[in-house]
Amino acid sequence: MRRTSLLWLVAAAVLAVVVAVQVVVAAGDRDSLAQAADAPPTVAPGVDVLAGIAVIPARIRGYDYHRAAFGDAWDDDNAAPGGRNGCDTRNDILDRDLVDKTYVAITRCPTAVATGTLHDPYTNATVAFVRGNQTGASVQIDHLVPLALAWDLGARHWDDRQRKRFANDPANLLAVQGQANQDKGDAEPATWMPPNTAFHCQYAMQFIEVLRGYELPVDAPSAGVLRDAAATCPAA
Repeated sequence: MRRTSLLWLVAAAVLAVVVAVQVVVAAGDRDSLAQAADAPPTVAPGVDVLAGIAVIPARIRGYDYHRAAFGDAWDDDNAAPGGRNGCDTRNDILDRDLVDKTYVAITRCPTAVATGTLHDPYTNATVAFVRGNQTGASVQIDHLVPLALAWDLGARHWDDRQRKRFANDPANLLAVQGQANQDKGDAEPATWMPPNTAFHCQYAMQFIEVLRGYELPVDAPSAGVLRDAAATCPAA
């Protein structure tokens, strides 16, 4: 399996298919992916955005899935900007995706976000975040390619280290409105896309690059949805 963080694989894969994905967080750039929705990815005419990704007839749901197979919920071992800084991945993503932030030191993070604002890409809502009360749950961290979906698409055959890396890879994580995250659950694109249609292009391109980076296939119904969403991207 590839050992370079998917954060960097995204950019390389995009160049390979002449798709200018502008949402990847580069070293030192902690701007929100949600903020990048104002400058969505561009796709060159005639490019198959799913090039190199296997298409299977349908998702076969595996009832042997268990969250523990992907390790602890969050760790501090990702190699992306902010990784190995004393803060777990959840706190790194909150810091990356929220704006107007204040900070507090907690046991698992010396610079945890205490308060902030999320401009939610899934619903286009503005959501206040306050650590330690109910508004903390109003912002959740979503796996763009859900863990249970990845399991069904082949992650069940990965080793524990690969699954843990996938679960904590910032390129597959996004701070979103809590209810939208709950509504999505472990759904594939064929059965759920963000209510904010303006985000469909970016969601699809990011989703595709996670599949490509981890050599996962896509189910045929979702392949059609992702191609349709990519078709809404501006032309390169």
